[in-house]
Amino acid sequence: MANTLDVRRLVLLRELSVRGTVAAVAEALNFTPSAVSQQLAALEREAGVPLLRKAGRRLQLTPQADVLVAAAGEVLDTLERAQSALETTLTTVQGRVRVAVFQSAALALMPTALRTMAIEHPDVRVEMVQREPETALHETWARDFDMVIAEQYPAHAAPRFPGLERHDLTTDAVRLALPPWDTALVHVTDLAEAAALPWVMEPRGTASRHFAEQVCRRAGFEPDVRYETADLQSQIRLIESGNAVALMPDLVWTGRETTCRLVDLPDAPRRTIFTAQRTASSDSPAVVTVRTALERAASASA
Repeated sequence: MANTLDVRRLVLLRELSVRGTVAAVAEALNFTPSAVSQQLAALEREAGVPLLRKAGRRLQLTPQADVLVAAAGEVLDTLERAQSALETTLTTVQGRVRVAVFQSAALALMPTALRTMAIEHPDVRVEMVQREPETALHETWARDFDMVIAEQYPAHAAPRFPGLERHDLTTDAVRLALPPWDTALVHVTDLAEAAALPWVMEPRGTASRHFAEQVCRRAGFEPDVRYETADLQSQIRLIESGNAVALMPDLVWTGRETTCRLVDLPDAPRRTIFTAQRTASSDSPAVVTVRTALERAASASA
């Protein structure tokens, strides 16, 4: 009789394929690296074929390991669908939903959505962590989160991961944010005139940075990015104080006044804000109620 493969060890193998190193798997699952290595070695003995081979300082999965990783993913999806089906039999919506969200959505959408959840579904525990969308999409696919609120700029598609489904929340205009009329930059009125000014942008590698640079280049200039920060509140203060200009999506102004001058861009570009969650858990009542609360918050902010 063939050996039965241990499901927990299969999951560890999948974690290694997702996270890349034994140390990363150990940190994510709160194990020691030696315990992870021992369990993977035991799985290899159960399988009766090599599953890992050294590639420099890293471990590389064999084709046989890839087969088991795919099977582990199917097992996890089946368990997640079973959990969702179980939750639908309950008389109240309950459970935990872990949400990854980028800053402007955390400020504009989450407070209203969380208040709605507290009033209408008090038995659902919503946990929120701020993450950059590109990272959060991968982490949601890896099962670190149940849902991500992400963004997509024109001509810059957000990453796609198998088994994640998307639901659009809203779109918002991206406009040029200029300092108030009472600053030294009062003469600036449009994008072309902002060519020689100091800019503030998010760090390289983010979708917003790529989009902003492309807008400037299409307008015929390379922006002087003198200030770099992922904190949009810091960006706004730099603009309001007359120290920089930037491209800002309208959602950042939800619930607040600003002295910035907002100027429309050529072609009136709009950013799309969406949720993504694993298809296996998309019917979970807790996940559905959080998504619905976010949709209502987005409608109210439009």
